[in-house]
Amino acid sequence: MIDFARVQKELQECSRDIAASGISVSPKSDNLARLTGTIPGPIGTPYEGGTFQIDITLPDGYPFEPPKMQFATKVWHPNISSQSGAICLDILKDQWSPALTLKTALLSVQALLSAPQPDDPQDAVVAQQYLKEYQTFIGTARYWTETFAKASSLGVEEKVQKFVEMGFPEALARSTLEAVGSDENMALEKLCSG
Repeated sequence: MIDFARVQKELQECSRDIAASGISVSPKSDNLARLTGTIPGPIGTPYEGGTFQIDITLPDGYPFEPPKMQFATKVWHPNISSQSGAICLDILKDQWSPALTLKTALLSVQALLSAPQPDDPQDAVVAQQYLKEYQTFIGTARYWTETFAKASSLGVEEKVQKFVEMGFPEALARSTLEAVGSDENMALEKLCSG
């Protein structure tokens, strides 16, 4: 049985400390077994400036069993699946201890972004690129961070500008983008179909 009192306490701890760490955990709904964690990309890495969402599912045995975590935000990293977001990290498997918390687990995931372990990969393709074409890896990781992990408010202005340059009225471009959740391709389709 999940220790929900402990989970509540952990959530409070995280929210008290969010300004300092940038790490947050919040319930997806009323069910405290399904949570969303948020970590900032570490400074000095290709993930800097990104905000990464992590799906957290607590097993019945929590805190005696590790939480199940996977990236909801797409990320290019040797120890994270570029397809599913699965994370290869020892403390989420056999090195878990009940003394650890959701916050310490998320801090470890954030540290993994800073220090990839390509010799123990979750994603072999990314690991090979990291080992053999490091500059390409850095460029791809940065591109994925820009594309998937940056707040979209900045992107909206750029997208509106693009549509204006294509000849669409600014107000129409803006309202269409808002209607499709800033999806540039869907907005273009909608604008073109009138």
